[in-house]
Amino acid sequence: MKLITTASALALMVAGAAHAQETQCDSITFSDVGWTDITATTAIANQVFTGLGYDVEVKVLSVPVTFASLEGDDVDAFLGNWMPSQTQAITPYLESGEIEQVNENLQGTKYNLAVPAYTYEKGLQTYEDLAEFEEELDGTIYGIEPGNEGNIYLIGLTEEDEYGMGEFSVRESSEQGMLAQVRRAVDDQEDIVFLGWAPHPMNANFELEYLTGGEDFFGGEGVVHTVTREGYVEECPNAGKLLQQMDFSLPMENEIMGSILEDGADPAEAAREWLQENPETIEPWLEGVTTVDGEEGLPAVQEHLEL
Repeated sequence: MKLITTASALALMVAGAAHAQETQCDSITFSDVGWTDITATTAIANQVFTGLGYDVEVKVLSVPVTFASLEGDDVDAFLGNWMPSQTQAITPYLESGEIEQVNENLQGTKYNLAVPAYTYEKGLQTYEDLAEFEEELDGTIYGIEPGNEGNIYLIGLTEEDEYGMGEFSVRESSEQGMLAQVRRAVDDQEDIVFLGWAPHPMNANFELEYLTGGEDFFGGEGVVHTVTREGYVEECPNAGKLLQQMDFSLPMENEIMGSILEDGADPAEAAREWLQENPETIEPWLEGVTTVDGEEGLPAVQEHLEL
């Protein structure tokens, strides 16, 4: 009798643990660092996961806080691990195993200092040229949100007077604030240097050129990884499979970002409309993926998107 009771208790414990794990995997928490490209891809993921029945939460956090939150299991996934520019920031977490790179979701990215084409034609084409243009640039480099790894790298160059940049300061703002400053400068045909990247509509909205230099940090063409907290794919294999299969493209992101930035569309609506216009995109993402109830995933997401 005692043996049966013990066995029954063990069975209940196993069933309870399985149920707890299943319940935990009914939800997913993303970090969005506030860059429009990551806002766009996170909105895409939100639509797909919601269609599968997941409870989706999105936290707006800086890159350093994102990595710390993944380490602390407060965030499950982040779609914006830009490499190689985030190498220094993420490497300790990768080496400790607290963060795992599970997919390369985008290729062909750019990230570096940029200038308007007319400034480039004047001769500001490399980091070595910056010192000669210090007066025209008012000694200012326009960055993005405080704590961003690109800003930190540039601030380090000014503090160490690399490339003769000791008289420069880095003005930290936000993506929108920086681009508003670029718009004002371009409208007035004034010289300006700022952090630029692709994919982003700025590459179509402005005639710009990227400077040569900073390869030790920015590299050349880069990639973007999907990263998760430690063990997430093993704990939640269905959600993990979707994250591993969810790839993006430069045209996709440019179109969605254009809707958000130029048309004032809500990110959720911009993502939903893009998926409705490109329904074939989700098919490889959902191969072998189910709803949280174990049903076939593709039809559920198609119904959610009203395809």
